[in-house]
Amino acid sequence: MPTDSKQADSRRAIYEANKLQKRLRRQVGQAIADFSMIKAGDRVMVCLSGGKDSHALLDILLKLKASAPVPFELIAVNLDQKQPGFQADILPRYFEEIGVPYRIIEQDTYSVVKRVIPEGGTMCSLCSRLRRGVLYRVAKELGATKIALGHHRDDVLATFFLNLFFAARVKTMPPKLRSDDGQNIVIRPLVYVRERDLIRYADLRQFPIIPCNLCGSQNHLQRQQVAQMLREWEKQYPGRLDAIFSAMTHIVPSHLLDRQWFDFEQLVFRISDLHERPEDQNAQFDD
Repeated sequence: MPTDSKQADSRRAIYEANKLQKRLRRQVGQAIADFSMIKAGDRVMVCLSGGKDSHALLDILLKLKASAPVPFELIAVNLDQKQPGFQADILPRYFEEIGVPYRIIEQDTYSVVKRVIPEGGTMCSLCSRLRRGVLYRVAKELGATKIALGHHRDDVLATFFLNLFFAARVKTMPPKLRSDDGQNIVIRPLVYVRERDLIRYADLRQFPIIPCNLCGSQNHLQRQQVAQMLREWEKQYPGRLDAIFSAMTHIVPSHLLDRQWFDFEQLVFRISDLHERPEDQNAQFDD
């Protein structure tokens, strides 16, 4: 390949990388502002699994911290669950290279999950509960005011349909929540970020990825099946997922069926309504 062509390709790659990084920083910054995720003086515990999502989360938060209008702290935390073959030296070395405070927690939740869940069973639920309990405890020990998780927009969409299809609930992962014990605030700064952008970003940044060999190998999981459905939708009907995600921010309780969120009992028809705005009579019945 001619030198000029190589240089052009290199410049193009740098341009695309900078463009992607700016978009991700903008999306994360917007999510933090929209949902009041981080305040002045917060100590944010960033949970690192070793996957692309949590790596990107820490990387972007570090960049935002450097230019943020308010001061806050970051501390990276990894839970070593004692999975066979887990390369325990990778993350500590990486944290030291990038100069971020960190803590490694060692707790054998892997053996617990393998002992309790029968062969072929779904391990994610128990694994998640055990991991969450450990992280909540560590957050209190560290004095963390926020716990940051690496769930992204695709996770939010998949969780919505999992609840819809299998739990008969209209709910998903919230961008910010208080833990069940009331002791911790969990935030998801990647809530606006697409997974495909995180894949590209991880490749560009060459993060030291550590694959999960516990639940990552369970191809039968309902979550993976729903994720495949969403990918097919995006391929066949571009823009559909954008519309669904946007719909989550424009909820109309009066046009659903949940009596806990809308007082249907007090909604009555009055003859006087017909005389107050006669021009709207037809519109009243359109729904």
